Amino acid sequence: MKMKRLLFIATVATLLVSCGGKRGGMPSFGDDEYPVVTVGTSSSASQSSYPATIKGVQDVEIRPKVSGFITRINVREGQFVRAGQVLFVIDNATYQAAVRQAQAAVNTASAQMNTAKLTYENNQKLFEQNIIGDYELSTAKNSYETAQASVAQAQAALASARETLSFCYVKSPASGVIGSLPYKVGAMVSASSTPALTTVSNNSSMEVYFSMNEKDILDMAKTNGSAQAAIAAMPTVKLQLADGTLYNHPGKVAKMSGVLDAATGSAQLIAVFPNPERLLKSGGSGAIVVPHDNASAIVIPQSCVSEVQDKKFMYTVGKDNKVKFTEIKVASQNDGNNYVVTEGLSVGDRYVTNGITKLTDGQEIKPITPERYQQKIKEQAKEMSAGDIVNAMKK
Repeated sequence: MKMKRLLFIATVATLLVSCGGKRGGMPSFGDDEYPVVTVGTSSSASQSSYPATIKGVQDVEIRPKVSGFITRINVREGQFVRAGQVLFVIDNATYQAAVRQAQAAVNTASAQMNTAKLTYENNQKLFEQNIIGDYELSTAKNSYETAQASVAQAQAALASARETLSFCYVKSPASGVIGSLPYKVGAMVSASSTPALTTVSNNSSMEVYFSMNEKDILDMAKTNGSAQAAIAAMPTVKLQLADGTLYNHPGKVAKMSGVLDAATGSAQLIAVFPNPERLLKSGGSGAIVVPHDNASAIVIPQSCVSEVQDKKFMYTVGKDNKVKFTEIKVASQNDGNNYVVTEGLSVGDRYVTNGITKLTDGQEIKPITPERYQQKIKEQAKEMSAGDIVNAMKK
């Protein structure tokens, strides 16, 4: 019996509240009494979520500058490497031979230069003794300078050969983590090989790419004066990982693309997150969560708002206590129970919170407080007979 009584009371309360809310049908209080609230400000907290792609601050494709067979692989997938560390060795026998040949050419040119030098110095002495003339001296001088040029040319060829030989030792241009290794020892590779030998990802911090639509970007820019100021004023953001959990470290939006994508009407933004535990991996996915905090927002319950052709309306109350069907605009983010009003309401305005389906534009009402409204519902519930409940249920 006690359980039946509780169920009965709950049913009555549900009927009364629903009748007094969106569905109408609540027994009249007799004096066109409606709960009215004066608009004030309160803090509002919401958030927006944007699909995101995770990349290392520096993702470098490693490709050889010379062609040849891989003779040694010095790293493994996922290994952390330092800048300048040798990753691969390519067969270098041909390039070592080229170095030796270039070195021999330098030696030959140097010997010829030394001979030309001795001849020139000897001719200088003969010229001072008037044994030879200007022609012989100039010829010896030219031969010596030619020999010097030949040495310089041979030395440049040697340096080039040594540099080419060094290309057989493929080094990491940056510190980071090794990606996949698609080639094995013995594979033939070249600068045009696809895919690359590997990728080195600097993941000490990660860049997370996401996009915002043109309208949101324009709103931010207008509010802060410029797009750059809007980026600087953005709060710290969070990263929701692929498993639904939130990443432990907050991030900061650092930059935004200066060009909108014509296909999507959005611009790309980049948030930077620290990655001390190396939890984030380049190529991963997630979602950027941007908080929206407003300390002076106008917040109203969704139950007092009607939607007509994608527009939102509510009943405001004038000084003469007549209601007006007023269009409002609200923020796109909401918590499912309340709206943050951006246009149509001002602080000090009054609006009806319940029974809006029974109102008509221009109707005069008697404003009461929401507390008095709830009290009257309870009083009326006590006075309702079983027949009243049945009749209410039929409506």
